[in-house]
Amino acid sequence: MDKPKYISKQQALQKLQRYCAFQERSHYEVRSKLLSLGIYGEDLEQVMSELVESGFLNEERFARSFARGKFNMKKWGRVRITQELKRRQISAWCIRKAMEEIEPEAYSETLAALLRKKAVEYSENPPHERRAKLMRYGLQKGYESELIQELLPE
Repeated sequence: MDKPKYISKQQALQKLQRYCAFQERSHYEVRSKLLSLGIYGEDLEQVMSELVESGFLNEERFARSFARGKFNMKKWGRVRITQELKRRQISAWCIRKAMEEIEPEAYSETLAALLRKKAVEYSENPPHERRAKLMRYGLQKGYESELIQELLPE
């Protein structure tokens, strides 16, 4: 069954309300979805505005939820989370607010646990090689190099 070439602004609004109710979305994602539905210009801006006014779309709420989820579930560091939020065109203010979701103590403990767990995998390697691999791993996960060096197991 083919998709209609054009849907009305009202249909798009209803579709996007369901889309946003399912999970938090960024303005960028919603704008892309509207464009894919064939909604452009003034209609697009009106739908976006209605979604914001009705509470379906909130950039700060998205950023906070994203940061919390990526840290808790995937154990990402602040650097990687910030990069991903920037890629989704989230404002600097919202990114700062999102970083407040990560408790400093939990952040350090999480990195330390990740490094300890990974160190076991690299236990056969010479110490200098093990440190280099652990450093790369921490950087890949998005943690700050100073914090990684501070927490590297001896």
